[in-house]
Amino acid sequence: MLLYLMAVAYILAGMLHFIKPRMYMAMMPPYLPAHYAMVILSGVAEVVLGVGLLFPATRQLAAWGLIALLIAVFPANLYMATSGKFHQFPAWALWARLPVQALLIWWAWLYTK
Repeated sequence: MLLYLMAVAYILAGMLHFIKPRMYMAMMPPYLPAHYAMVILSGVAEVVLGVGLLFPATRQLAAWGLIALLIAVFPANLYMATSGKFHQFPAWALWARLPVQALLIWWAWLYTK
């Protein structure tokens, strides 16, 4: 059941990249190039990898892909916590996202075996 919850969560989160790209672009650190392209690519990756979790033949590869993706988006989470630009969120929530990233990596890792 948790596997399907994870898959649906990534598919929905990935779709949001297309529905609300500005929200994701605001999270991008200024030193990274091509914000819009990176938002779209990460959205595609979330959808594809989320779907990949649903099938035993692609589950392990999708889980490794999600781990890589979670590591790749970590700078955006760090930027959100440290930039001081996201006053609409409580500071504790922005900082809490950082260790939650480790939990999400662990959750994906469970399906790499």
